[in-house]
Amino acid sequence: MTPAESYYPTEPSVPTVLTETVPGQFTLKAMSQLGEVFDVRPSYFVADFEKSIGNYIVDVDGNTYLDLYAQIASIALGYNNPALIEVAKSPEMIRALVDRPALGNFPSKDLESMLKQILKFAPKGQDHVWSGLSGADANELAFKAAFMYYKNKQRQGKDFTKEENESVMNNLPPGSPDLAVLSFKRAFHGRLFASGSATCSKPIHKLDLPAFRWPHAEFPSYKYPLGDKANAEFNQREDDRCLKNVEELIKTWPIPVAALLIEPIQSEGGDNHASKYFLQGLRDLTLKYNVVYIIDEVQTGVGSTGKFWCHEYADITPPVDLVTFSKKFQSAGYFFHDPAFIPSAPYRQFNTWCGEPARMLIAGAIGEEIVKNDLLSQCSRVGAYMFKKLEGLQKEHPTLFHNLRGKDRGTFIAWDLPSSEQRDLLLKTLRANGCNVGGCSTNAVRLRPSLTFEEKHCDIFINVLAKSIAQVLV
Repeated sequence: MTPAESYYPTEPSVPTVLTETVPGQFTLKAMSQLGEVFDVRPSYFVADFEKSIGNYIVDVDGNTYLDLYAQIASIALGYNNPALIEVAKSPEMIRALVDRPALGNFPSKDLESMLKQILKFAPKGQDHVWSGLSGADANELAFKAAFMYYKNKQRQGKDFTKEENESVMNNLPPGSPDLAVLSFKRAFHGRLFASGSATCSKPIHKLDLPAFRWPHAEFPSYKYPLGDKANAEFNQREDDRCLKNVEELIKTWPIPVAALLIEPIQSEGGDNHASKYFLQGLRDLTLKYNVVYIIDEVQTGVGSTGKFWCHEYADITPPVDLVTFSKKFQSAGYFFHDPAFIPSAPYRQFNTWCGEPARMLIAGAIGEEIVKNDLLSQCSRVGAYMFKKLEGLQKEHPTLFHNLRGKDRGTFIAWDLPSSEQRDLLLKTLRANGCNVGGCSTNAVRLRPSLTFEEKHCDIFINVLAKSIAQVLV
């Protein structure tokens, strides 16, 4: 019995669309009412999560979609997973929800076991964790850790000076130092103030927000698949060009670059992959210039690339300094290994809750289920199966499949269409035919199914995709 069959014996066998149009009349009515108290403009449809199960999401019109978007890549084990429901019923969960502790001041007796459970699934080389509330929060907490670490090294562990204590109250140096985080063009790291300054994918994420004057380096634009010998020489030159650009920015930026932040695969920005050579080259540069190296695994982490953490494909040596996480882990925060990243005084890395114990419990259970059911191997197997099917469609419709990418990266697969209009039409047509799929960048389709997605689900999707392509071409 497969994991999906074990978890979801009543999962639908096929998607069903009951309405003539998507969204249907009940969704439109629900959106109209919801729109009075909430911004529904980005909404695809109004979901009925009570009826959603496994790899299928149901809307309030009763339409049942095979879901390859999974709440923007954040559902690891499918909808209404029975193992997670059991955790939700536990006494520990009741305590976490009803008496939500201020963990920094009043840590619960359950906290140690929760954190140790999460650390069982930490990236290679990492053995500490600090918890947050969301992906953007995780990145901003990592920035704080990096800045405090960087300045403490300059201070050689000495206490703050009187000048630092006084100037910081006026948002002036030296207490408020001029420091930068280097990120990359097309990157997405969140929509808060500091994370927004590191984001460089779409203007809409950043408009009207005051920003730090931080550099954005060139991210490699490869020929895919990355592993093909025919593309090796071009991709090597592209890596070297971008590494040279990173080094030049570190050396010449008007304010010191304290940290470098990168996604192993730029997700929102278009599913742009970073090679092993490039990620290791960045490690070499960060060591050379004493820059903190942060890997953003918010979307790429927790299994969907076929490894628990995508950057582990690169076997970066020595390990990166900080690894941020959220989405499929349901919890959020960053992993680290050097105790020097623990701030020099209490209350420096602090807020009321210091994370969310209810989500930590779910994260630990997700990790356990992934390991118990060997879902990483399944994801790799199903991803290879799906990629081969997509290559077949690419041969039939080369004009609608540009830069098919994600080979040997589990189900973390994407491709480009010639225009944003064609991409949006394809996504709309897919939903009308029973598959919920997402986009990224301006004209890319990205696949983000749960880890319980199997070959039978892939076959359904490929058939729906072929039908939808034929309708788009008409």
